Amino acid sequence: MKKTILIFIMVAVIWTPLTVLGVTKVGTTAANFLKIGVGARAIGMGGAYVALASDASGMYWNPAGIALVEGGEAFFNHTTWIADINFDYAGMVLSVPTVGTFGLNTTFLTMAEMDRTTEYYPEGTGQKFKAGSYALAVTYARSLTDRFSIGVNAKYIREYILNSSAGGMAIDIGTLFITRFRGLRIGANITNFGTKMQMSGRDILVQHDIDPQREGNNDKLNADLGTDKFDLPLNLRVGVAYDVLQDVENNQLWVAIDAIHPNDNVESLNIGAEYMLFNMVSLRAGYSSLFAIETEKGLTFGAGLQYKFMGSVEARIDYAYESFGRFDNVQKFSIALGF
Repeated sequence: MKKTILIFIMVAVIWTPLTVLGVTKVGTTAANFLKIGVGARAIGMGGAYVALASDASGMYWNPAGIALVEGGEAFFNHTTWIADINFDYAGMVLSVPTVGTFGLNTTFLTMAEMDRTTEYYPEGTGQKFKAGSYALAVTYARSLTDRFSIGVNAKYIREYILNSSAGGMAIDIGTLFITRFRGLRIGANITNFGTKMQMSGRDILVQHDIDPQREGNNDKLNADLGTDKFDLPLNLRVGVAYDVLQDVENNQLWVAIDAIHPNDNVESLNIGAEYMLFNMVSLRAGYSSLFAIETEKGLTFGAGLQYKFMGSVEARIDYAYESFGRFDNVQKFSIALGF
């Protein structure tokens, strides 16, 4: 536990000068699809979920949270993202007594084929190309005590366009602590700590004359264009969550707040609330990216329904609406099946 806390402190110290000097580094990281939130429940609460994550979507928000999953759970999330982009996430976790909880998850950002254009053929060359991103990950979490858990998510990341692509590796590390103060929950998570990404492939290959002033030399030598290496969107998230109505039977009112500290933007807050009646029907609202500069995010709303059948099988269906300013509003749907 001491080592985990030390890691969080070191990362915070390293990032602090970025905001002190007024440098935000917006748009300087690769694989930004990793910053798209997962799960309609979390998004409906404005993304304030690092301390509440205790289902399969926790592999994204806080891998330590899946240590609280009893048995197993399958989770699916679909989003029609801005600009007709599709965002999909699927994951499964399984708890093994005395060993811990294991998980697998995949993230895909896809779009339809597009016409290839050039400066000579602005209306199209007749060819089409594809672009997209995906991540494949494995997760492990374990409860070290009845109140404290830790988890890690290791992933392979790939982005591609036409005949070029970039790949990288990263890990997420999370902790979750349920205090003795009326069940107040505290969560923390570092995401996307890993390698830099650099584009390579056939599209980078060109033919070049290294000395155009000399006659008779080879003017068609194969060469690669120099591409930069870009950091992954490293992010530190710390949050708390509290059930205001824990003394009221058949009612829950979770209030949560997350503090976000990214390496490619300024600090911001996510706040949200969820009211649940009879452990079946949920209503949610929140606000994401509070205090962020020139963000298009804002209000979020959501609802959910969960029902237990066949004894121990539980199904959950959630919906979320996310305001996106000048872009189209985003709607998320997610389904979870616990067994």
